[in-house]
Amino acid sequence: MSEREVMFREAVRDAQREEMLRDKNVFVIGEDVRDPWRGTYKATDGLSTEFGLDRVVNTPIAEESLIGLSLGAAMAGLRPVTELMYIEFSTRAMDAICLQVAKIRYMTGGQITVPLVIRTQGGGYLASGAHHGNSLEAWFCHVPGMFVATPATPYDAKGLLKTAIRMDDPVFYIEHKALYMTKQIIPEDEYLIPFGVADVKRSGTDVTIVANSRMVLLALEAAEDLQNENISVEIVDPRTLVPLDTEKILESVHKTNRLVVVNEGVERCGWAAEVVAMVQKRGFSDLDAPIERVCTRNTVLPFQPDLEKFVLPSKADIIKAVKTTMGKE
Repeated sequence: MSEREVMFREAVRDAQREEMLRDKNVFVIGEDVRDPWRGTYKATDGLSTEFGLDRVVNTPIAEESLIGLSLGAAMAGLRPVTELMYIEFSTRAMDAICLQVAKIRYMTGGQITVPLVIRTQGGGYLASGAHHGNSLEAWFCHVPGMFVATPATPYDAKGLLKTAIRMDDPVFYIEHKALYMTKQIIPEDEYLIPFGVADVKRSGTDVTIVANSRMVLLALEAAEDLQNENISVEIVDPRTLVPLDTEKILESVHKTNRLVVVNEGVERCGWAAEVVAMVQKRGFSDLDAPIERVCTRNTVLPFQPDLEKFVLPSKADIIKAVKTTMGKE
């Protein structure tokens, strides 16, 4: 099997390109997605040149209309891959996303499907400020009918996006903006990653860390440091938050008897709390210590870089949480 090194953003682009080649009903739509702009983070680079302006569609800055148009296209049998520049801009289209996109298949008794992928960018660590740096995945996990993916690696980004494009249900597909330049060697041959299947990014025996998106990389860095202190960390990346691979998480907790959940969303009412609640209910007898959470502080995300670092999760925060649940802090 041949392999090559790609950046995260290239993996996203390649997934779209391969699906556009495979299925003429797949098209890309969004603000500045055509060349020479190539999308907000160059994840649609070259697509308009290769496939033409009918299949790579630029729109005005009007998110509600963008999602409404994409919804109509999906209902009519096309497969839109719709880019929202930043996840915060979804607030301009929440009626269309939450009350229409996520509900129509159910409300029509399955007579109408909505094969729509909403690609967007979230996350901090780039001093993007309060309007461009938040992790809001919990909002969309709360909406029945919506699938949610948060890939952490180029391999996962490509495989999950290809799967999402082929699904007959809407997918909110969130890419962390601080991951676009990360690199990984991935297969050149086609592959798909099913939704609802977690990946153990690192095996360990002492404590389980469940982390998503960029927090997976931060957890891996923390695990390396903790290994030097003879603490063995297992890292489970759910890859998709809806559906969630609860069994893989519970298996890991059964093995290690301790759990730390790391999520970049704010702690209050966040996705990490859902994982904690699930394990408390279904895996309580396996726990030897209280579960720890590492999340963003419950405050507005600052623009100033040092203040942003203080508010967002850090490697030191993860190490402290692991040691706390190990009784060593």
